[in-house]
Amino acid sequence: MADFMTETDERSAGVPRPGTAGEPREKAQDSAAGAPDGQEAVAQLERTRALVDPELRTAVESLPGAMRRVGLYHFGWQHADGTPATGNAGKAIRPALVLAAAAALGGPAARTAAVRAAVAVELVHNFTLLHDDVMDRDTTRRHRPTAWTVFGDADAILAGDAVQALALRLLAEDPHPAAVPAAARLAACVVELCEGQHVDTDMERRAPDSVTLDEVLAMAEAKTGALLGCACAVGGLYAGASAEEVAALDGFGRQAGLAFQLIDDVIGIWGDPRHTGKPAGADLAARKKSLPVVAALTSGTPAAAELAALYGEPYLEGGAQDGEIARTALAVERAGGRDWAQAEAADRMARAMQELARAVPDPEAAGGLLALAEFVTRRTA
Repeated sequence: MADFMTETDERSAGVPRPGTAGEPREKAQDSAAGAPDGQEAVAQLERTRALVDPELRTAVESLPGAMRRVGLYHFGWQHADGTPATGNAGKAIRPALVLAAAAALGGPAARTAAVRAAVAVELVHNFTLLHDDVMDRDTTRRHRPTAWTVFGDADAILAGDAVQALALRLLAEDPHPAAVPAAARLAACVVELCEGQHVDTDMERRAPDSVTLDEVLAMAEAKTGALLGCACAVGGLYAGASAEEVAALDGFGRQAGLAFQLIDDVIGIWGDPRHTGKPAGADLAARKKSLPVVAALTSGTPAAAELAALYGEPYLEGGAQDGEIARTALAVERAGGRDWAQAEAADRMARAMQELARAVPDPEAAGGLLALAEFVTRRTA
């Protein structure tokens, strides 16, 4: 997972902070986050890592030889040669959502009971990363070479399979009464994730002007929103929430996930490589039909036609030196892709707030979830 933005980066991203219904945005930020500039979210993520990492590492270390080595490398606990590393297992956004949702509806006891479920959700997330890196041929994640570049395609894929199985095993062995419905929801989410990845892969083979904005939004919800929604819903299940509350939590996570993906796609084009750990314009070089790109391609502007022509030609190594990536990024921006993505992210966050209010009407109880949702959509890396 990429680093979060600094205060300066937040201004450059230009994503408004939506408030809850009827509240000024500044008031909603202060009451919900509980601390300025995302400090409450940072504290939640740190607490989550402290809670989930011991069980997460125990689960990964239970894998057999080769799979364990790949898993420990992927999570940042070992170097490629097997020697210990300081670790960079990501920001723990999804397990933090599990625990925050459980606490919002069930208090500290529910949060404690949901730790194993939070680990399961984090394992599923990393299963998708291991597989996506292979399919997308991404060579860098978390500022180090991806697992497939170190261990090969087969071992990275098999490690991803094993990590997904670990997630379901954790829930199968959990005596909590919510474990069974949580496992069913997580398994259904994996199916949706796979379908979303299939659609994404299929889109990459299609002509630039043949993909619609509705298609790419639906794909983004399946690939990103589904797991964030599942994380929130699982937390609600462990708190004993009603079916209506669980559905609203899922809706909150899905809409926040779409906002997250929109900003992530902006970062994929205009992010600083020093923070992202990836080359500048990597998504453009790969000709990815990300949300800002599709918005630009379907804008009907002269810049859209220029962008379609650029996307219709394969990227050649060394093209960046000739200004091809910069020219492509400028075409996306001139066609309105960047502005649309930032405005759409704000709109999706507003929808997320409406869903959250349905699930957790008390703003103080909902503060942890709101702080996390705002924080992850205020990123530039």
